[in-house]
Amino acid sequence: MKKKILEKYILSAAVLVCAVVFVSKFGGPSLLRLYVESGICNCQNNPILCAIPEKEIINPEIRKEYLAQMVYYDFPGMGIYLPKGFTVVKEKISRVYYKKKKRPHLEPVIYLLEEESDFFVNLFPRAKKEGIKNDYEFISRVMYADIKNIKNLTDAFFVIMKSVFTPDLGGQKNIKMVKFTLGNAKGFINYNISNKENYFDGNIIDRQGNFFKIYIKDRRAILDLDKVLAIISTIHFT
Repeated sequence: MKKKILEKYILSAAVLVCAVVFVSKFGGPSLLRLYVESGICNCQNNPILCAIPEKEIINPEIRKEYLAQMVYYDFPGMGIYLPKGFTVVKEKISRVYYKKKKRPHLEPVIYLLEEESDFFVNLFPRAKKEGIKNDYEFISRVMYADIKNIKNLTDAFFVIMKSVFTPDLGGQKNIKMVKFTLGNAKGFINYNISNKENYFDGNIIDRQGNFFKIYIKDRRAILDLDKVLAIISTIHFT
């Protein structure tokens, strides 16, 4: 059932959220921030918790010759063109699908998932109480969450969601985040590019409000941000 899709994904955060509610009532912002850090780590160990978009990319030029080299995948719920040489996994949202599943260390993998519009705002009633009307606004609050700026329970909630929502991005030494608009889609990409392997975490909302996530473990370091944007440009809901 749809309402159960995220049960495993947020289970580890549920106890922390309940505790944070208690701390927020009886302690100030500093205590609340320290409590969240003790539960999910800090910026030094997990830089994504302090990262926000460095820039916005609007309708970049997509290289047609690169698109021509890719293979079309037709999954239930979505279609997409992807580069050759990757194992492709289409799954539902779950902590296991990108953090605990054992695969050969050097295997390049692309994980995909999709959810229909308003999935997150319906799953988290607190979001609607905060005036968040759709999934794009929800994802935006998650991506702009910054553990250093926790002042209240709502700030803490979105930092926790950022922690559980973001997959493994490697050592995060070069972690970056961009906001993008690409035709009928918009969203955010977290990425970490190095000399040996690259990681990309794309969170996309199309014009109809459908949500797509693409998570890439590029073990051979053959992709860059432009190529990932080209891949995202081909995603569509079916």
